[in-house]
Amino acid sequence: MKADLYAAGNATRIDGPLLFLQRSLDVGLNEAVEVSGADGRPRLGRVAALDDDFMTIEVLETTQGLALSETRVRFRGAPLHFSLGPDLLGRVYDGVGRVIDGGPPIAAEQHLRIEGLALNPARRASPADFIETGISSIDIMDSLVRGQKLPIFSGGGLPHDSLAIQLARQARLRGDDAGRFSIVFAGIGIPHDTAEQFRTAMERSGVLGHTALFLNLASDSSVQRLLTPRFALTAAEYLAYERGHHVLVILTDLTNYCEALREVSASHGEIPSRKGYPGYMYSDLATLYERAGIIEGRGGSLTQIPILSMPSDDISHPIPDLTGYITEGQIVLDRNLHRRGLYPPVKVLPSLSRLMKDGTGRGFTHEDHPDLANQLYAAYARAVQVRVLANVVGEDGLTETDRYYLRFGEQFEREFVAQAARRSLEASMEIGWRLLAALPAAELHRLNDAQIAKYIEPHHA
Repeated sequence: MKADLYAAGNATRIDGPLLFLQRSLDVGLNEAVEVSGADGRPRLGRVAALDDDFMTIEVLETTQGLALSETRVRFRGAPLHFSLGPDLLGRVYDGVGRVIDGGPPIAAEQHLRIEGLALNPARRASPADFIETGISSIDIMDSLVRGQKLPIFSGGGLPHDSLAIQLARQARLRGDDAGRFSIVFAGIGIPHDTAEQFRTAMERSGVLGHTALFLNLASDSSVQRLLTPRFALTAAEYLAYERGHHVLVILTDLTNYCEALREVSASHGEIPSRKGYPGYMYSDLATLYERAGIIEGRGGSLTQIPILSMPSDDISHPIPDLTGYITEGQIVLDRNLHRRGLYPPVKVLPSLSRLMKDGTGRGFTHEDHPDLANQLYAAYARAVQVRVLANVVGEDGLTETDRYYLRFGEQFEREFVAQAARRSLEASMEIGWRLLAALPAAELHRLNDAQIAKYIEPHHA
């Protein structure tokens, strides 16, 4: 590591979180800095851009009170690092990894770069094993697999914050590794009351004991917002690959992150792309999402659930669109279900988990789980089609079989998708079998005769 360097008297302009300096030192891109003014208070920052004559510093705190003539910059000679130790869990941090729960600082064991290190693709193991969330529509229809990245596509006003808390409280591994399961939860650009809601819910439920909670407020610097998921993921990588934990990372709301990326990109004078977002947003999001996975020879794993709110509920918007290219499926929340008072309002048909087959079935969940999921999906898809037909011809114009499907669709949404409390996988499967029993056995094309005799016919007795 290089010795610290100092620069004073060469600041030329301050624009929001950006500080512009004449270049007089040999420093590197992304190098960590401390910026101080007449008050002497250090403000964390990093070198965001440089050329032969000038450099741009991203200040992670407010630049209010800084005067050009009195601004002093200390260059640390290395990128931003996060000091981590075995007592990382059970604590609350701000967006750049500083403890804000009133307790002592973390006893550092390692200092890791927040950008993470490049992984050899040949050392990546395929995601495997089932993570139970306690939510029927996810566990049965779109199962989460350890090492996967499975985003939730929400919208403004939909209860994704409540769902995030529920996932943090309920998610668990089944089997021998259940005790090594940990949560890293990051709130990005959230209001103060939402941050308090997250903190209070974690503390009251007892989940905070095996959780590292990062809170970046909407009032914090937009530059700081870009670093919050990186600090959170660095903590998760330490827990997974150094301590052997199976870590679930919940990031909410990634839309706030992308808005900050657009704001900072514009302040740098970069040429915008779709809807004003920078052209490199795809690769930038990939630097976050691709940190999920399993590494051969390491005992832990890192699973991601990024949550993003789609502007105007538009799934083709650049944020969900690019996210869908990188991740392995999506869980979509539905405004119509929410208006009907159904929670969680998971829209089953456009939701999918591309790695579900790697963590369900014999040896993982239950040998009949995949067939149950396929039959429920097919029956509900038919019910949605019948519902559209009924709106045209009326229920009296439907065949008897169509009326069975119409009733099935309503029961499926109210009894399977909607739920008031946590459900085990076995309880969710039992509800699924019971609902399918309301359909004629001849319609259950994705079940074999043995499954119909074992699960469907007893409900007819």
